[in-house]
Amino acid sequence: MIYDTHAHYDDAQFDEDREELLRSMADNGVGTIVNVSASYASCERVVNMVQEYAQDASCNTRPDAAGGCYPAMYAAVGVHPDHVGELDEASFARMKELLGRDRVVAVGEIGLDYYWDNESHDVQKRWFIRQLELARESGLPVVIHSREAAADTMEIMKEYAKGLKGVIHCYSYSREMAKEYVKMGFYIGVGGVVTFKNARRLKETVEAIPLESIVLETDCPYLAPVPYRGKRNNSAYIRYVAEEVAEIKGITYEEVMARTEENARRLYGC
Repeated sequence: MIYDTHAHYDDAQFDEDREELLRSMADNGVGTIVNVSASYASCERVVNMVQEYAQDASCNTRPDAAGGCYPAMYAAVGVHPDHVGELDEASFARMKELLGRDRVVAVGEIGLDYYWDNESHDVQKRWFIRQLELARESGLPVVIHSREAAADTMEIMKEYAKGLKGVIHCYSYSREMAKEYVKMGFYIGVGGVVTFKNARRLKETVEAIPLESIVLETDCPYLAPVPYRGKRNNSAYIRYVAEEVAEIKGITYEEVMARTEENARRLYGC
C-alpha cells in the first residue's frame, strides 16, 4: 500500500472535495497518510483532521462502507520556517500540548528557508532549535524543511538533533550531504520532483543512497509528479514517484513500494 509520509490535506485547495478525495484513497492503493502542519493555525487543523477522518472500523469487513474508506491518517505538529514569526511562548506551549494527542506522530515541518526569507535567519534558527528540543522532550521524530539553507541546517542538526530520528523532507541538496544525513540516522524524503527532467541532483541522490533510507511523499497539494506536473497533487500519485525510483535503482516497483512503506512505519512508529 502507498504510505504518503508528507501531505497537507488541511490546505484550502482541498476544501471543495476533501472528503470525497480521501474516501477514494483505498481504491487507489493508499493505505496511510501523515498530514503535516505548516502554520501555527494548521497545527490545530491537522490534529482535528485525523479524528474527523478516522478510518471506519467497518472497512475491515465492508470495503465499500459509507461510500469508501479513509486511509489510516496521522498528524505532525510543527511550524514551517516561513511562519515562525507567529510563535510565542503561549503558542509554543499549545503545540507541546497538541503533540500529546492521539495519532500525532512527529514534530514538523520545521527547519530553515532562505529562499523566501519571510523571517530573519536568526528568528528561523531560534525556533528551529526550540522545535528540535521539543521533539526530543516529546520523544517524537522530526520532519525537516530546508531550502537554500544547506550549511546552516546541517550545523544545527549536528548540534541539536543528535539521537533524534526523522526525515529530510523534499530533499534538494547534494548526494554527499544526503549520505551525511543517512549516517546520522535520517531518512531522505523523495516526492514528485524526482520525475522532473531537470531534477539531476535528486536523481543522483536516489541512486547513491540505500533504498532503506528513502521514504516517499507528495507534499500535496504541491509538487505533483509528471504527468500531472503543475496540477493539484494527491497521495495516489506516489505511484509515479515509486516508478521513477525503481527505474533509477534498477529494481521493481513492488520492491520500492514494500521497502519504503516499511521505512515509513519505522520512521513514524505507526
